[in-house]
Amino acid sequence: MELFPDAREGFRGPTPPLADRMRPGSLKDFVGQEHLVGRDGILKRMLERGEVPSLILWGPPGTGKTTLAHIIARSTGSIVRSFSAVLSGVKEIREITREAKDNWKRLGKKTILFVDEIHRFNKAQQDAFLPYVEDGTITLIGATTENPSFEVNAPLLSRCKVLLLRPLNEEEIEEILKRALKDRERGLGKMEVEVGDDVLKAIARHSQGDGRVALNTLELAVMLATPREGKRRVTLPLVEEALQKRTLLYDKTGEEHYNIVSAFIKSMRGSDPDAALYWLARMVEAGEDPLFIARRMVIFASEDIGNADPEALRLAVAVKEAVHFVGMPEGWIPLAQGATYLASAPKSNASYTGYLEALKDVKERGSLPVPLHLRNAPTGLMKDLGYGKGYRYPHSHGGFVEEDYLPEELKGKVYYRPGDRGKEREIRKRLNLLWKEKKGER
Repeated sequence: MELFPDAREGFRGPTPPLADRMRPGSLKDFVGQEHLVGRDGILKRMLERGEVPSLILWGPPGTGKTTLAHIIARSTGSIVRSFSAVLSGVKEIREITREAKDNWKRLGKKTILFVDEIHRFNKAQQDAFLPYVEDGTITLIGATTENPSFEVNAPLLSRCKVLLLRPLNEEEIEEILKRALKDRERGLGKMEVEVGDDVLKAIARHSQGDGRVALNTLELAVMLATPREGKRRVTLPLVEEALQKRTLLYDKTGEEHYNIVSAFIKSMRGSDPDAALYWLARMVEAGEDPLFIARRMVIFASEDIGNADPEALRLAVAVKEAVHFVGMPEGWIPLAQGATYLASAPKSNASYTGYLEALKDVKERGSLPVPLHLRNAPTGLMKDLGYGKGYRYPHSHGGFVEEDYLPEELKGKVYYRPGDRGKEREIRKRLNLLWKEKKGER
């Protein structure tokens, strides 16, 4: 089974896309990922020694995962098999492993098994592979855009070296595009294409670190260009037409989803309304559920603003109701209002941290008894036992009495410490006045 159909090795069919035609066949032609394939890169050293362990190549789309698997296959002289996590099952795994054992006995050659989108493996498939990876029958090379810590089970993951691929920077993508324009055998060199540096920069910028997207965009823009005097001139309007709509790097179930949500929350927490609006726009433009965003804002209003501005929670709930009522596309308007208000509001997590401290005492000290004077006494027996005895009704004493409301073991404990920002400054001042009436000050 061939790992990668290759136009340079007898492929006879429709012309493959430019991105496939320009796939490099060796590390010296590979662009990007210097930390892996550069002079002291770990993958380069592995190939020089001829010792390649089972690997998981983890990174965003279009960063070279499949290409590196291709290069490893060519460099090691191993027999290569590919496996579809979606279309194949345990039966195919057994057939591949039987063949791998036979190839080692008869030919002395190891088998590399390439699995694209390894995060789609189910548990049965992973369990079936494990013993053969463990005993060296096969060398597994998996490629994934998802965090393998979440998608690959621990026993299999522990037997693989994870190599992290980074998004290509704009300079690297421009270099890839220039090579495609010059290459007369695999690229666009025979078509006499004229592309300005500003156009290449625009393609690189809009590709968001994805080399495949960049090459596909360039190829389509060239196809859209009208030949004049034997030349095709690619302009910015043609690039915009080729792109149609920029596809944002955002997977609503993947790691980038959590990264952007985290950036949104941290921007509001850091009182940066401009950054909050940017990350909000990223989520909205990528199709995130607006009610998910609104729910996060409601949580934020209590956790990070709290009593420093009690209006924040009311506003966040109103934003949620407005988004639900209005829907999209106009729902971004109340979301933007809410994000800027929350980012600009004074911050306090005193209620949040106070609760966690109280919860810690609950877990460590167990069910401490309620003081008798705080208990209700609906029956005569309970009154006789002292339930409610000595309780003083604050409203009968000017709204405040010197009283202990915590269990005896926690007497004097402080959980809520209001700050000096926003409304909490007033709360702190009032509590200090009340505390002075007690025996001990906080």
